[in-house]
Amino acid sequence: MYSQQTGTELPLVALVRFLVAPTVCVVSLLACLFAYGQYHPWPYSIVVVAVFVIATLIFGELPLERGGTLLPGQWVMTRWMTMVAVVFLFGLVTKTYVSYAREAMVAWIVVTPFALSGAQQAARGILHSLIVTAGAARKAIIVGVNDLACELAVQIRADPCRGALMGYFDDRHRDRLPQVSRDEMLGRMADVAAIVKKLAVQVVYITLPMSRDKRVVSLLDALRDTTASVYFAPHTPGFDLIQVCAHRVGEVPVIALCETPFFGINGVLKRASDIVLATSILLAIWPLMLAIAIGVKLSSPGPVLFRQRRYGLDGREIVTLKFRTMRVCEDGAHIRQAVAGDIRVTPLGAFLRRTSLDELPQFFNVLLGSMSIVGPRPHAVAHNELYRRLIGGYMLRHKVRPGITGWAQVCGLRGETDTVEKMEARVRHDLDYIKNWSLSLDLWIIFRTIFVVLEQRNAH
Repeated sequence: MYSQQTGTELPLVALVRFLVAPTVCVVSLLACLFAYGQYHPWPYSIVVVAVFVIATLIFGELPLERGGTLLPGQWVMTRWMTMVAVVFLFGLVTKTYVSYAREAMVAWIVVTPFALSGAQQAARGILHSLIVTAGAARKAIIVGVNDLACELAVQIRADPCRGALMGYFDDRHRDRLPQVSRDEMLGRMADVAAIVKKLAVQVVYITLPMSRDKRVVSLLDALRDTTASVYFAPHTPGFDLIQVCAHRVGEVPVIALCETPFFGINGVLKRASDIVLATSILLAIWPLMLAIAIGVKLSSPGPVLFRQRRYGLDGREIVTLKFRTMRVCEDGAHIRQAVAGDIRVTPLGAFLRRTSLDELPQFFNVLLGSMSIVGPRPHAVAHNELYRRLIGGYMLRHKVRPGITGWAQVCGLRGETDTVEKMEARVRHDLDYIKNWSLSLDLWIIFRTIFVVLEQRNAH
């Protein structure tokens, strides 16, 4: 995932980003406790400290840049839901939960998300004003003029926290660079080091191909005589960037352009949450599943469960389980999607599909490890083979386990995909989920799924 913080960030900005969320959570809690006359040194002194620490871990660095997150409205809510769950779990473990003042805690739960959003906007505005007024933005230049350089310039100029762009350097004649004005061109590549020293430039972005080109080698060698930070912006035309980050393989630096978010501890958290939630849900709904199984068996001839081959993690075939809703069990080279009024769907099957109850057996897929509770919805193998030829980047959605529900489904892209455009929209949302995954985002999607199912739209 793209990091919000870079080496170009001012220490003041980093400090504010780190402290805003925990400070607001604590101040909001204290305000609610005092408003209801419920504050007591015990147990709330411990709770206040716990809230600060938990908020620091869950919220991390609050995005303050304009356009800093894919989901600006949900960013606070997803983490706040996780925060509340962890705080109450802390209360149960430490046996301080019984001492929580109910009215004050309810008020805290309701008020704090609004306080966090307000604090985020206020901190952003104040920091931007301070940086602009004090002229504290770090001076930056871009070496190389191309589409990537222009996009980088737009992003830098959109927010003073990202720096102050001084101009560009390129060896081509200015008349051959229509993307930028003559005033923005500061010189040729051979002039970079001298201008960096003269203008006290602090950040140099290189948007040229990183090769053994003599110009690039000479530029890097000349910049060693300055104190500027040097960044290389890789050019990746036409490629979906997923979980971009820098690593080292031994002593060799590498940049991940397309990676799963579920390596390391993230993979452990994702799998653990799947097992805990799937087990809890199955224990709660097994009587309902038994009743549905009996109903399916009695309503029409055929098996209770419908098994279909689909693509799972890394494009490997898996077998997904659903309650049978049709009079046929199709799993061949050509599969016709269900539509409104489809004669293949049984009366009970229509109800199960409309309410998504036919998906309940997939919780067994989750326990077995072939699926996750949240992720891109798996498509039949025949549909995958069709759309992978029509939609660029389609198979990237298989960088993670398929899910029972997903970001596309809670955004209205549930049900029949009778056009390539609809499938493109679903794939785009699936890739956005992979790029921006967090455990709190999973919880938000699960929460939203409840209301999507109750609305009973787009399911045939």
